[in-house]
Amino acid sequence: MCKVLIFGGTFEGRMLAEFCSKNHIYAFISVTSEYGSQLIEGLNCLHVLIGKMDCSSICKFISENCIETVIDATHPYAEEATRNIKSACNLLSVTYMRIVRDQEKVIADARYFDDINELVNYLNMTNGNILITTGSKNIIKFCNIANYSNRCVIRVLPITEIIEQCVEFGYDRSKIIAEKGPFSLKRNDDHINRFNIKFIVTKDSGSNGGFTEKIASAQKNHIEILIIKRPEEIGISLNEAQEILTEKYNE
Repeated sequence: MCKVLIFGGTFEGRMLAEFCSKNHIYAFISVTSEYGSQLIEGLNCLHVLIGKMDCSSICKFISENCIETVIDATHPYAEEATRNIKSACNLLSVTYMRIVRDQEKVIADARYFDDINELVNYLNMTNGNILITTGSKNIIKFCNIANYSNRCVIRVLPITEIIEQCVEFGYDRSKIIAEKGPFSLKRNDDHINRFNIKFIVTKDSGSNGGFTEKIASAQKNHIEILIIKRPEEIGISLNEAQEILTEKYNE
């Protein structure tokens, strides 16, 4: 019987899913999209849940399935998801574990910003094309950049709904890079040179998210690096989570 619920859709979520399958630990794994489910399809011992869950639906699922342990392996910037998961676990007194990625070292030649609004204000004092690599979730906020449809090149997943949403927001279709990452140094170089990029916008998402290659490419091509700071978190590592699962559930 499944006693474990993992919220994934990330590198860590995928690693936990593979770990559970390999070690015959039965678990539910929740992802927000069909794309996320494709990354873990075919693994044994897993029940995949697709779709967003708020606090109420998480509470209901935990109660109905007698979940004992919840592992939050969502993206470091998925603050709303983490709040909902943590709140549900607190309400039901269920064990909650948050996977925290190792922090990247500070990039000396980068500018750091507390949030997107602060970054947008800075870009409105500049000129030149911008490569936005933060995904589609908050892409509407970059519409506040003056002349954004001409200046902004956005990199998103190759999902029709996402692409059409970007077009609806006013982004130039010819400047939408719809490709699946993570991206190599060469592929980043190609994008920077093709669109004559002067600024790259990124999150501090860690080496598993292609952060290292983005930074290396930006430095190589002498463009300005703009980084949205990662929310501060307390949690455990992927390895620690695997050790706990082994101790509690490995048969």
